[in-house]
Amino acid sequence: MKNKVKTDTELNRKRMERLYDALLSLKTREESAAFLRDLCTVSELEALSERLAIAERVSKDESYLSIASDLGASTTTVTRVAHWLNHGMGGYRAVLNRLKK
Repeated sequence: MKNKVKTDTELNRKRMERLYDALLSLKTREESAAFLRDLCTVSELEALSERLAIAERVSKDESYLSIASDLGASTTTVTRVAHWLNHGMGGYRAVLNRLKK
């Protein structure tokens, strides 16, 4: 059983790396939109875009209640995004810094 877990983990890691490579291969907004729409449901895309909007507003020190109210998000979601923005791996910060330019 131990070998199966290792194999599953290795396969998952390889699949994730393939996804990252696929995202990096996209050249235009149109290509990105087409790929993400094929890959994700509308609900998943809405959730991802909501999280990015939340991260943008949290990074501007807006109140969580204001963000939740304006975006129709739960305060739990706002808090979770804020946590990953401030204590995650730096992905939100990297994207937000690049979007400012």
